[in-house]
Amino acid sequence: MAILKKHLLAAVMSCSVLTSAAEPSDLPSSASSKPPNFIVILTDDQGYADVGFNGSQDIATPNIDRIADEGTRFTNGYVTFSVCGPSRAGLLTGRYQDRFGFGRNPVIDPADPRAGLPVSEKMISEVLQPVGYTSAIIGKWHMGAHLVFHPNKRGFEYFYGFLSGGHRYFPEELTVDSIDEAVKENAWYRTKIMQNNQRIDIDEYLTDELSNEAVSFIEREQDNPFFLYLAYNAPHTPLQATSEYLKRNRHIRDKNRRTYAAMITAVDDGVGRVLDTLEQLDIDDNTLVFFLSDNGGSRKNASKNAPLRGNKGEYFEGGIHVPFAVSWPGVIPSGVDYHHPVSSLDIMATLASLADAPISEERPLDGVNLIPYITGKYSGLPHEVLFWRGFDQGTLAMRQGDLKVMHSRKYGDHLYDLKMDPGEKNNLVEENKAMFSRKKQQMEAWAEELIDPVIRPLRVNKKEKG
Repeated sequence: MAILKKHLLAAVMSCSVLTSAAEPSDLPSSASSKPPNFIVILTDDQGYADVGFNGSQDIATPNIDRIADEGTRFTNGYVTFSVCGPSRAGLLTGRYQDRFGFGRNPVIDPADPRAGLPVSEKMISEVLQPVGYTSAIIGKWHMGAHLVFHPNKRGFEYFYGFLSGGHRYFPEELTVDSIDEAVKENAWYRTKIMQNNQRIDIDEYLTDELSNEAVSFIEREQDNPFFLYLAYNAPHTPLQATSEYLKRNRHIRDKNRRTYAAMITAVDDGVGRVLDTLEQLDIDDNTLVFFLSDNGGSRKNASKNAPLRGNKGEYFEGGIHVPFAVSWPGVIPSGVDYHHPVSSLDIMATLASLADAPISEERPLDGVNLIPYITGKYSGLPHEVLFWRGFDQGTLAMRQGDLKVMHSRKYGDHLYDLKMDPGEKNNLVEENKAMFSRKKQQMEAWAEELIDPVIRPLRVNKKEKG
């Protein structure tokens, strides 16, 4: 046990100093002279083990795997929260969402001007807009339903999707025309799709519709620098898939798992179409593509997070450690695994740095530009430490080197060496009480920088929450 204590201490002491803002703009020499395009593909509640590049045996994801195969796989890629809304807020701002009170999923209330991402915070789209980028959000928004939070008012020139935390997938089920009707009937998942400010009817399975729009946007903006945020709601419940996608997964016996897999197949087809379009337009070598899930797989959608412990809503690895990869042909090394911890916070910092977009000194980023790290220009760690807070659970967690620490009213106290125990099976708190106490103090000091949630607790149909 003394050897294990020594290993834990070394893991902590070997970390470099935390960088809490985007690195200066530093485009790699092999990059195009044109500003690079940016695509962030986000899935919803996809399990860590449910992509080929993380070893999936029953769900084929050849197109998603292309991003990892042609780029870099982050074996220790994290999001900032274990459920949808706050996680997306962290990604879109590059800042821990609890710094601005987004510590809960937003209520589905278009009359509530506090239930969304504060306008004082800048999203990726708002940072890129002044430097000439055209941005689109296609899919799930979940950043607030009040008019002040509408995507078209947050730097996105084009919006095609829905405002709530989830949606039904078959077009014939999308019958709700107005916001008031949706609130009254608790029927946000059945609202008609929005194209900017208009409600429209669709003809195809929702995932396919989102992929169609992504391709169309790329084709329209191929000659201009663009940012595409392709936020699929699959494979979030309800579990719904077309017969075509179900047939392609008929080898899976469990009905729910088969439907879940079919939903991922639809996403994978869409990712393939996006990547093929970039190649056909000859802009793939000038386009940076991120892929990740917004949190770990849910207990409700037949996902798998193995070998990680836990699920969506928890701060064990299965709730926050997600499939995560990035590609940029000719710039980012291909077929490489990057093992140091990285965060969805780093996406904003990376894009802002590459676009030479200024960041407010009053609201510094918590992420870093990942490009110098994955290209080998920087040899240190992107982060000395990553933190999490689950306010309503009374949870604080951190990862420092290989050390994982959690103090929680709901889950108790935990200490793990993730290098030796990635499944968090062997809690080391009892034999390392002094170390745990120091790390608890470190987490509490970080939490002093945060504010309580400004969003009131979520009250929607239990079957239809984000």
